[in-house]
Amino acid sequence: MNASSATGNTSRWKVLGNLAIASVLIGLAILSLLWQSGPLVVQEPGLRRVMWAVGITTAYVFSCAIFHLARRKRTQPTTTAQSATSPGRNRETVLLAYASQTGHAEQLAAQTAQSLRSAGTHVDVYSMRDLDPAKLQAARRALFVVSTTGEGDAPDMAAGFVSKMMDSATPLGELRYGLLALGDSDYTKFCAFGDAFESLLRSAGAQAMFDTIKVDDGDAGAVRHWQYQLGQLSGRSDLPDWQVPEYARWRLIERRVVNPGSAGDPCFHVVLRPMDAECPRWQAGDVVEVGPENAPADVEAWFRRQELDADSRVMINGIPETLGALAARSLLGAGITEGTAQQVAESLTRLPHRDYSIASIPADGHIQLLLRQWRRSDRKLGLGTGWLTEFADVGSEIRLRIRTNHGFHAPEDDRPLLLIGNGTGMASLRGLLKQREGERHHRNWLIFGERNADCDFHYREEILAWKERGMIDRLDLAFSRDHVDRIYVQHRLEAAADLVREWVAQGAVIMVCGSQEGMAPGVDQVLRRILGNELVQDLIVTSRYRRDVY
Repeated sequence: MNASSATGNTSRWKVLGNLAIASVLIGLAILSLLWQSGPLVVQEPGLRRVMWAVGITTAYVFSCAIFHLARRKRTQPTTTAQSATSPGRNRETVLLAYASQTGHAEQLAAQTAQSLRSAGTHVDVYSMRDLDPAKLQAARRALFVVSTTGEGDAPDMAAGFVSKMMDSATPLGELRYGLLALGDSDYTKFCAFGDAFESLLRSAGAQAMFDTIKVDDGDAGAVRHWQYQLGQLSGRSDLPDWQVPEYARWRLIERRVVNPGSAGDPCFHVVLRPMDAECPRWQAGDVVEVGPENAPADVEAWFRRQELDADSRVMINGIPETLGALAARSLLGAGITEGTAQQVAESLTRLPHRDYSIASIPADGHIQLLLRQWRRSDRKLGLGTGWLTEFADVGSEIRLRIRTNHGFHAPEDDRPLLLIGNGTGMASLRGLLKQREGERHHRNWLIFGERNADCDFHYREEILAWKERGMIDRLDLAFSRDHVDRIYVQHRLEAAADLVREWVAQGAVIMVCGSQEGMAPGVDQVLRRILGNELVQDLIVTSRYRRDVY
């Protein structure tokens, strides 16, 4: 019998015990009546007895209230670092502006504001019709949700604001922004207004907090990626998905540590195979959305606090399952209804998904991931990596879906490809190199960085074999802890400035994958020093500078 079942049995014994005591008391009352030989006589109790009765009753009610409040407090779990708001992350007001023609951008902006406010972030919402350059200049953080209409046109409500921005040349050097661009790839100028608006922001000195997210005809995966960025912005990793993704069933078939002895956290090579169908198709650069589960110990502790039976059967969307299975994939914080198992089940909110880059291609017959274990401030494992690298046993079912990541696909032709990354960013870079090998496109330059060559050179044999066969034209490595002066990928990039300019002149596409803090900004600064801001901006607009950073 598991711990959750034992907890449920304990609750049942408590109920039976209370019923037994009540039965004994009723029996004693009946016996007292039977022993009464004469008629019942009701006498005045007197003031003293009344006062004693009132005092005892008051003490009883007060004691019950204390026990009830104490029990409610026990049922509220301690807020963990996973769900708490990070200090300082959400204090500044976020300006949120939208430009909508049909109402879709306005709807997404409203959902964005609701998510941020639920995380404790103050949000000022404007339509672009009501926004002026002065308000934007006063902001320090801004989010924009903009659509493109017709053949690359701006929504009507945005025309006046864009004109004012261009006329006033308002400097935005203090502004950090995020952009969600809506469009339809059936049109030639996909997300053209989003691209033009970002160029306007960058030319005014604004800095992007993350790469622009483009939504193709309402793509739910791209919208969920926007939600992920909202969690990063607000310091809350537990913001629920606006729409629960439809996962497929996969099986965890392999897991191994790839960096034993590393000074950093352990990295795992994880392999997953579909359970119900043939391996689906995807492209290198795509990502998986994993539906994680809570640590078993956390679920058992929650059932003990709630005094519920994990084996209770409930119905969710017409499908029967146990409350324990549902709780395993749900948020177990405050706001859960007390009552029957069914009432509790209906109040549970699903855990948010987690995104991971794919390190394999369909020809491999399975999905491979490269994951680094991440720990919260309380040293507990993170939600997604904890599930995939620790709590899910090999052979377990994993809920997963593949999300197309158009913004990080390799070029279809044989133009040169400059790949830059660090850490587990090697996952996407490896997938891209595998795809390029299958297409026999060998103009590939890889710049990769980690801590130590001995422990942290992920997929070493494969990469060196590619270099020896000529599949990688040039390989630059930066293992920072192997040098007295820390060497990072941006240093290797700057040292090869002349070759970077030569490759870009030949039409090269630059693709960066890895850490959003440190590596990605450092690479961007070096590229701007080598190529100039204007050329880098042109590479962004023409999709020749692509990033997948986290």
